[in-house]
This record gives sequence, C-alpha cells and structure tokens, in this order.
Amino acid sequence: MKRYLSLLLLLSACGQAPTGPAAPGAGPDAYRATAAPGAAAYAVDPGASFVAVTVRRAGLMARLGHDHVVASRTLAGYVSPGADRAEVSFRADQMTVDDPQLLRDAGIATQPSPQAVEGTRKNMLGPVLEAQRYPVVLLRAERLADGRPRLAVTLHGVTHRLDLPATVQADAAQVSASGTLRLKQTDFGITPFSVGGGLLSVQDELEVRYSIVARR
Repeated sequence: MKRYLSLLLLLSACGQAPTGPAAPGAGPDAYRATAAPGAAAYAVDPGASFVAVTVRRAGLMARLGHDHVVASRTLAGYVSPGADRAEVSFRADQMTVDDPQLLRDAGIATQPSPQAVEGTRKNMLGPVLEAQRYPVVLLRAERLADGRPRLAVTLHGVTHRLDLPATVQADAAQVSASGTLRLKQTDFGITPFSVGGGLLSVQDELEVRYSIVARR
C-alpha cells in the first residue's frame, strides 16, 4: 500500500493546477517554476537516469540482421509529489545506438560494427522516427477515475496512454522510479523499418526499460 501511494504521488497528473507548462527539454529551474506554489520539486538527474528501447529483428531473413538498443541519457524534467505532477522529456535526435552495457543488459550478446550502428542511427532518425520533424519525446502522467496511474507518451506527434509498471522509492532528498513496459510503433503512427519487402524487418513491439532519478 505504501508503494502504491508513493506511485500515485509520483505519477498522477490530476492534482493542484500548475502555474504553466514548461517547454520540453527545459532546464530544472523552468520545471520547478511549473510546480504549484509551496510544493517541493525534484529535478530529473540526467546523469543518473536513462530510457533504453530494445528493438528486435523479424522477417524470414532475421538471422542476417541485428537486435539493437537505442537509448537516451539526456532526460530533463521534474517530479512534484505534493502537486501530483511528473514530466520527463528527451530529444530523439540525441539518442544513442547500441551502447555496449545496455546491449548486455538487454541480453544481446553481439556488438554490431560501427558501420551497422551508424546505419541504424540514420534509419532510426530518418524514415522511422522522423526526428527532424518530431524532435522531442514527452512523458507525462495521468490518473484514471479509479486512481490507477497511467503514462501518456507523446512520440512522433502522437500521444498514446498505457499502464506504467514501476518500482518507486522516495525520501526527502530524491525520488526514483524504474521499470519495464512494452509499446507498439504502429500505435504512434510509425511504420517499423523493413527491407526486401519485409524479408528483414524489426518487430512492431518494443521493450522500454527506464530508470529515472529526480533530486530535490
């Protein structure tokens, strides 16, 4: 029960009215300014936080391809438990591809060549994510009528809401949340990358692992 209440405080979005939204990617001071007067605000620490997306191969020629991990370690945002607000954003065009440690964490034993990594990055930022047109990924929270927390993800110009599994820890100095969720590219109007008429492609479903630390 204590963990569940902490999760609601961290992730629900139906609390006191904020003074105004912060621009995605704004600095900690801008995020603190959005909290209700007198409410504590915890700024996301990008050095201790990440979002990692595992992309699995598919198709009849899947054995010729690679699984990949694309990730962001440039998260910005805030958590204000007293105001029942949390918001995190990052830039799609700053995501990394196939960090060796994140590959191991995802259970991927092979390390693609630099050429393969660069090719994956170009495909990801270009025809898949259209990062020049939709540069910012925005994560906001909401609370359903029954009190359950859900996450609103804005990606590729589309907002999709989904359940948010999370392990949350909070004290006076910091709040942290971590977990794993799954989402489909097609839910965001994204066409999964493929070549050869689909003989080699990536799966629609993505595994998203995250660890977010916000400090007072």
